[in-house]
Amino acid sequence: MGTAEKGQKLVLASASPRRRDLLAQIGILPNTILRLSVDESPLGHETPREMATRLADLKGAAARAMPEAEGAFTLTADTVVGVGRRILGKPQDEAQARRFLELLSGRAHQVFTGVVLATPDGRVARRTVMTRVVFKRLSGAEIDAYIVSEEGEGKAGGYAIQGRAEAFVRTISGSYSNVVGLPLHETVNLLTGHGYQIY
Repeated sequence: MGTAEKGQKLVLASASPRRRDLLAQIGILPNTILRLSVDESPLGHETPREMATRLADLKGAAARAMPEAEGAFTLTADTVVGVGRRILGKPQDEAQARRFLELLSGRAHQVFTGVVLATPDGRVARRTVMTRVVFKRLSGAEIDAYIVSEEGEGKAGGYAIQGRAEAFVRTISGSYSNVVGLPLHETVNLLTGHGYQIY
């Protein structure tokens, strides 16, 4: 049953088609999609987890101020890749994408997604989810081919697990959908726990 049929309104405040697709995968179809523009620069001494939580909050506040969010459930999220305390955002150019992949090669990293839900009556709930991913050791040829594919452009950490980079993953501990961009289990719990009818 679609959201319109249930008389509910869901706003997804994210430009990421991956988040929209993840929601559609479990039968959730937002009524409105907002594309927000916020400063995603890390703050001094900020950890990857702190950054994911802060940016999701920042986007949530911006979304709630828009007229489209009135009377709606509003969902926002932000995903950050971290190696220890080091934050790997969206690579700005090919050279940075290469540095990211070289750093991730043969080691573990963490993917954090902050999720913020605002309800029609003004309540705000938050979750930050972490998944641990271990890459195999990447050869120079593998890194070159991945960069040429342009698949990692605009992606946190410079890669998309749902594409060619899945072949780089030795192990994953935690939510796979979190690495794609939205932890579905936790998102569904947030929605249903605050009155949004999915089923």
